[in-house]
Amino acid sequence: MTRIVFLDRDTLSPETLLRSPAFAHEMVIHDRTRPDQVAERIRDADIVITNKAPVKAEALAVASRLKLVAVAATGTDVIDLAAAKGAGVAVCNIRNYARHTVPEHTFALLLALRRSILAYRQSVLDGRWQEAAQFCFFDHPIADLGGSTLGIIGHGTLGQSVGRIAEAFGMTVLVAGRRGSDALKPGQTAFDDVMRRADAITLHCPLNAETRGIIGAREFALMQKKPLIINTGRGGLVDETALEQALDKGQIAGAGFDVTDGEPPAADSPMMRIASRSNVILTPHVAWASREAIQALADQLIENIELFIAGTPCHLVG
Repeated sequence: MTRIVFLDRDTLSPETLLRSPAFAHEMVIHDRTRPDQVAERIRDADIVITNKAPVKAEALAVASRLKLVAVAATGTDVIDLAAAKGAGVAVCNIRNYARHTVPEHTFALLLALRRSILAYRQSVLDGRWQEAAQFCFFDHPIADLGGSTLGIIGHGTLGQSVGRIAEAFGMTVLVAGRRGSDALKPGQTAFDDVMRRADAITLHCPLNAETRGIIGAREFALMQKKPLIINTGRGGLVDETALEQALDKGQIAGAGFDVTDGEPPAADSPMMRIASRSNVILTPHVAWASREAIQALADQLIENIELFIAGTPCHLVG
């Protein structure tokens, strides 16, 4: 009988239905798994499901029965892909489940910052409207999306969806080419030119050795239009210390982040230091987490496992 071990069921909402795979199996579900518990918990597993619990070389080395790691997410940076390949362990992930929820969250952040929604809400709660003694007041900047320029870093399913929404708002869309490369694909703009020309920049690329810190002090210094920085991708894509410094220097107008480099962030981290600023919004990695998207993820997760057992694997990584 196939033994399935789910390392971190709590990363999916309690209301999400995780149906039973349609083959003979035993499923062991853990709410959470610390890194130091992974090896022991997967030792006798044939299939491991993980969202954020890391499956590294040391754990793979003792999991002699393991055939598949099914990642309950798109990002696979928690898996040692080289070690998995060396051990003959397949890795699959989830594709295209967040094509509505992440772009919508991206624009929720963008609109809230561009129009100072949270700042005005706080002013109302603080009694500023009564103090103003007229029908409105102008304490915080408001700017339209229409007529502005959006730079997109990462133009896969999510980046393309964001681009379509931006165009519907009347924005000019610039798709960034690879940083440091002069070779551009059709429709791309040189990375540094996007930094210079954009009124807002949004990140939708994977986190890897090439993209870690893709926006840092050098890039902030290029930003002539003081853009908003929106990150619903991965925290490590932006140098958080450089982000804090860019805000201090007025190099950017604000930041809307759903991710941090290390989650949850330490209380004294740069992201937590800037979180209370009126031009910063930090949400707890929930851009992906609409009810509809999580259920689609869970359904695809089980389907991936069933297809693997049936000998027709899909969404393999590496």
